[in-house]
Amino acid sequence: MTMIETVRIDEQGREQLIRLKRHTGIETWNVLCRWAFCASLAEPTKPPARQFKGEPAVEIAWRVFGGVHHEIYLALIKQRCLQDGLGLDQATVQEQFRLHLHRGLGYLASDRNVRSIGGLARKLDETADPAAA
Repeated sequence: MTMIETVRIDEQGREQLIRLKRHTGIETWNVLCRWAFCASLAEPTKPPARQFKGEPAVEIAWRVFGGVHHEIYLALIKQRCLQDGLGLDQATVQEQFRLHLHRGLGYLASDRNVRSIGGLARKLDETADPAAA
């Protein structure tokens, strides 16, 4: 059993996914969520704490989110928790994953340069290598 069974996305995140899907042409939300998660992990700062109110607007099974690499995504969030001085208990890992996912969705959806799949790729390339910007 994995530490994260379901990826929960609030209404704002759902709207950001719709915008990203429209701009990039990427049809599946799980792929967009993976990119958003990784974009947030590339940031050196912790995502800001926030309260998620109400029922999630979107739920994606963890194995659908991660696909064949779901264990790698789990290892990435655990490593980030350690890097940020946080625990590895289930609640912390789940909360940090959700915070990173939502921060990444916000980054990608608000970036005016992400108006195509090429723009998304360039954004992520810049995030991975700031010298390339």
